[in-house]
Amino acid sequence: MTPSRRRFLGIVARGAAGAGLAPLAAPFVNVGRYRLFAASQATYSARCVELMEESLVIDMLGLLSLNSETQARWGPDLAGLADEDLQHFRDSRIDVFHIASGVGGRSTEDAYRNVLSFVGQYNGIVANRPDVFVRIDSAADLDRVHGSDRVGILVGLQNSEHFRTPDDVDTFHALGQRVSQLTYNARNRIGNGSTERVDGGLSDFGLAIVERMNTVGMAVDVSHSGDRTTVDACAVSRAPVLFTHSNCRALNPGHPRCKTDDAIRRMAETGGVMGITGVRNFVAPAEPTTIEHYLDHFDHVRDLVGIEHLGIGSDIDLFGYDAMPAEQYRALKANYKGSYAFRDKIDIEGIDHPQRMFDVTEGLIRRGYTDEHVRAVLGGNFRRVLGEIWDV
Repeated sequence: MTPSRRRFLGIVARGAAGAGLAPLAAPFVNVGRYRLFAASQATYSARCVELMEESLVIDMLGLLSLNSETQARWGPDLAGLADEDLQHFRDSRIDVFHIASGVGGRSTEDAYRNVLSFVGQYNGIVANRPDVFVRIDSAADLDRVHGSDRVGILVGLQNSEHFRTPDDVDTFHALGQRVSQLTYNARNRIGNGSTERVDGGLSDFGLAIVERMNTVGMAVDVSHSGDRTTVDACAVSRAPVLFTHSNCRALNPGHPRCKTDDAIRRMAETGGVMGITGVRNFVAPAEPTTIEHYLDHFDHVRDLVGIEHLGIGSDIDLFGYDAMPAEQYRALKANYKGSYAFRDKIDIEGIDHPQRMFDVTEGLIRRGYTDEHVRAVLGGNFRRVLGEIWDV
């Protein structure tokens, strides 16, 4: 019996012991397929389950919760996290969540204070629930979290307005921030966002910020940045540049949140990695939009620049946008420009639930990806590039 097969049987045995997985006593729905989760009828191949068990799984844009009602129940330090909530995290098999949000303010000083609060909150969560969460500061932390029965929190921001001067990069790095997206959708002092009317590039101040981020070992993310700011960042950064959560404009022409083939090539030339999102309106321009359209983005990046530049940045929590309370959901959609092209639903069926990484893995297997390539996409590529960026 191979080591991977023993590990696989161990997963099922733990399920029988009460960890939320269906026991091996009822494994064969079809030959070689297993029902793992008591709350779901979904079945997965032995190869899929083995890959999920063996792989470090990193979601480079995964929120703990988007749901305001859930957030209120948990409380700011997650003291209210229930056993059922904890089981959802463990069943997801996601080892690391990059919890970046678009924190800003009416002024640079406001943004500075708001991000201090944001980072402080997540440091408080880790301090208050060390039984559940661990902060990811280094590549060694990434290695340790896999198989630890804890969830890694990678602190990042989807806006860099809080950097009043380059010295603030040092301050927030010392507080635990390891990734910073240069802009959100709008223009800031650093550069342009993806939905700005004029496509301006990186400013002189932005250049100084990127240089300091390279120096301290903070990852440069341009997922929401405009086209020129994206390629400018790739041109000036001495370290790999990340698209933590983006899609391919070649497959969704004209959408501002998707990256051009030229930008993807520039990112790859830096040694960076692109995380693919499952946001419906980013994935395809019209209905129907399915998991197969989502998988097309993986194939496109692989064929364009190589498997080593490909990862996952779901851009949702475990349950997705469509599970948010109705009023909050309407407010979220109203907060974006029409160019976002929201439709009735934001999530894609099949990858809108806690075990979505199993479905992504099964889809990659279906598309002919090798085991080595699946492990790279699930987290190996982001582990490699983050280790390179952080090792200064």
